[in-house]
Amino acid sequence: MSKNEKFQKIAEDVLKAVGGKENVANLAHCMTRLRFNLKDESVPNEEEIKNIPGVIGVMKAGGQFQIIIGQTVEHVYQYLCEIGGFENTSKLDENLDRPKKEVTLKYIGSSILDGLAGCLTPLIPLLMAASMFKMFAALFGPSMLGVISESSDVYKLLTFVGDAGFYFFPIVVGYTAAKKFGVTPVIAMFLGGIMLHPTFVEMATKGVTFSVFGIPCTPQNYASTILPIIMSVWVMSYIEKFFKKYLPNALKTIFAPALTIVVILPIALCVLGPAGSFIGKYICNGLLGINGVAGFLGIAIIGALWEFLVMSGMHLVLISTLILVFSTNGYEGFVSPAAVAASFAVAGMCLGAAIRIKDKEQRSLSVGYLVACLVGGVTEPGLYGIGMRYKRPFIGMIVGGFAGGLYGGMMGVTAYALIPVASVLCLIGYAGGSASNFIQACITAIISLVVAAIVTYSFGFKKDDQIVRKQK
Repeated sequence: MSKNEKFQKIAEDVLKAVGGKENVANLAHCMTRLRFNLKDESVPNEEEIKNIPGVIGVMKAGGQFQIIIGQTVEHVYQYLCEIGGFENTSKLDENLDRPKKEVTLKYIGSSILDGLAGCLTPLIPLLMAASMFKMFAALFGPSMLGVISESSDVYKLLTFVGDAGFYFFPIVVGYTAAKKFGVTPVIAMFLGGIMLHPTFVEMATKGVTFSVFGIPCTPQNYASTILPIIMSVWVMSYIEKFFKKYLPNALKTIFAPALTIVVILPIALCVLGPAGSFIGKYICNGLLGINGVAGFLGIAIIGALWEFLVMSGMHLVLISTLILVFSTNGYEGFVSPAAVAASFAVAGMCLGAAIRIKDKEQRSLSVGYLVACLVGGVTEPGLYGIGMRYKRPFIGMIVGGFAGGLYGGMMGVTAYALIPVASVLCLIGYAGGSASNFIQACITAIISLVVAAIVTYSFGFKKDDQIVRKQK
């Protein structure tokens, strides 16, 4: 069976297991997971799905039914779209047959998390590209290797290209939020452009008084912000649907976009924009405040528990916060080093398991998980293929993450570029400061990997486990 046939078979089996295309309200994917919004969540049999060849694991998080595939998820996703026709599925049809859910704090929190995930997950390629440019500027600039000077054209190019990825967040996130909430993408991007217009930014810089249709407005610089545009596009989704529903077909194409912008302008510029900006700053200051209170011990604890947040999907909250902090301050030294320690602890767990396990097939899989983590930047195969399968190896992962996080926290390791992958490339994000900072980050990763490998090898399996006995 060819690879394409294999991916198609996985897609067919998965779609059948979740209840067919009729039960799928929305489908997306991240780096390792298929993310389903199902009309009836009671249909899928989790154990049956876990037994599908090519499926690593299943979980429910953020209001989504998530099937973990690994690095080949994009190929499976493409066949799912072809089989189910999901590219052409209208978001307006999602709620027609979906049973109404009781509005509880848990439901609200899950919906918010789902919304953030849908808006921010597609940003990963952009963050990777922009961060690489910022990394090269830091690595070859005067702060480290000194190969290029600040006055050189190359340094200026690398700097403004890297900054552009973050500066134009309102436009880019406007697009991703539009895809998530069912808004016409170009209209949402138009709103993001309005929030970044030089005239509006100049008024914010000079503190000029302003009003929108007579409503007092406090101009602010929304460059590099996320929450103002997400909140605005969410409200815009209801406004646009209203005009599309009630305007005559002959006038809908012409007037619906313009009227949507007319209504959203005072809401976005006078209410949601300032509110989102305030919330964003509050979250950033809160994270920095926690760092001031918990210090290196807090980093160690996050390092020990981070991967459990990944499995639950709750890590997206911290990643969202990281994006806010980086876009505001340009650096972060609390969650980032903890996440690095945790990621390399997973690699260490895989390494320890590969050395300890005697079964050739399972050892080969463990080595594959190790490569997927260090090279591919995905930890889920190791988490589910080793941690969830054997349980005890989690001890090594926790201890390794704690040890690495403790060292990184004590050394004051700080990230200067957000590289949201768990591979060795994430260490490049620590090259923006001093050479010592980069070296200490590498030592943090090594400590996490080595400690996790040793503890997993020593305590990750029972002595009488068949998997660790020598094969005859």
